[in-house]
Amino acid sequence: MNRRSFVRHTVHALLGAVGLLTLGGLVAAPASADPQFTVKIASVAPEGTPWASGVTEFKKQIEASSGGRVVVRPFLGGVLGDENETVQLCQRGQIQGVGASTGAIASIVPELNVLELPFLFKSAEEADYVLDKSILTYVEKAFRDRGLVLGFWSENGYRSFGTRYGSIHSPADLKGHKLRSQESPVHLEMYKQFGASPVPIPTTEVLTSLQTGVIDGYDNTVLFATAAQWTSATKFYSLTNHIYQPAAIVFNKAFFDGMPADLQAQMLAPRAALMQKMRNEIRAMQPFLLENLKAMRITVYTPTAAERATFEAPAKLARDAYMARASAGEKALYAQIQTGIAAYRKAHP
Repeated sequence: MNRRSFVRHTVHALLGAVGLLTLGGLVAAPASADPQFTVKIASVAPEGTPWASGVTEFKKQIEASSGGRVVVRPFLGGVLGDENETVQLCQRGQIQGVGASTGAIASIVPELNVLELPFLFKSAEEADYVLDKSILTYVEKAFRDRGLVLGFWSENGYRSFGTRYGSIHSPADLKGHKLRSQESPVHLEMYKQFGASPVPIPTTEVLTSLQTGVIDGYDNTVLFATAAQWTSATKFYSLTNHIYQPAAIVFNKAFFDGMPADLQAQMLAPRAALMQKMRNEIRAMQPFLLENLKAMRITVYTPTAAERATFEAPAKLARDAYMARASAGEKALYAQIQTGIAAYRKAHP
């Protein structure tokens, strides 16, 4: 399959899946003979995305390794609610798992807010090192303290600005414009320092808000913006890469702890392989999806180094302002993140 055919195939899968899910389609597990445990996993990511692929692979592996004792039922495309809603459903035990961004999980585990401070990581590889080697033990305890169990990391990726009105060269281009913000205090603080007027609304309301002019734009990854069809109401996409946003598959702690030890181990066994698989697939799709934006007559703009530097001062103000009122737990995690970043940069000068 050549490059252009791959783009058409990928985007068709992404957008076609959204249409099916809008009509009520679900990805359901086949019936299993006398399953002991059913794991309902919700995500706003639609079928056809690396997220769906990762959840499907997890389903395949755990159902096989458990000999049918565990059945996994994915609910994709936001059919069970927005990210914040499904994270809360998982914590309450109304569903057993959720795949969500750290921005949403932070509504339950607030320490995670510091992972999304603007311009925190210089590269995805640096973020991988911190997530996998520097903070994993601390984060796992923070999850358990809030009734959740970390299954494995994935990512949403680097967020950039999609707008209806023009390319973003500097924070001045955001000033006074109504931009959709994720419902996260870190994101709201960033928009404040960038001079924009943030409008915190769920992902499920963004497309209509763009079409009706309630908002002038948003920030998100090109993958999510394409899958959610936000790009159909976007005229400009500017690669500011201002926030690296991790994501995770998490489980309800009471449910997880109620499983026999062997099944608990099997639930976590795919962690390393699936984590890397999802990251690789998400990152590999970026250039093809950007090519598709251009085919849709969306102007794709990459800020120059000088233009990107204009974001540094307000980004630091956002980080400092947030950390000044951060909880002790957030400050402790932030310190570990900084230690991990320093170690990575020393090893990769």
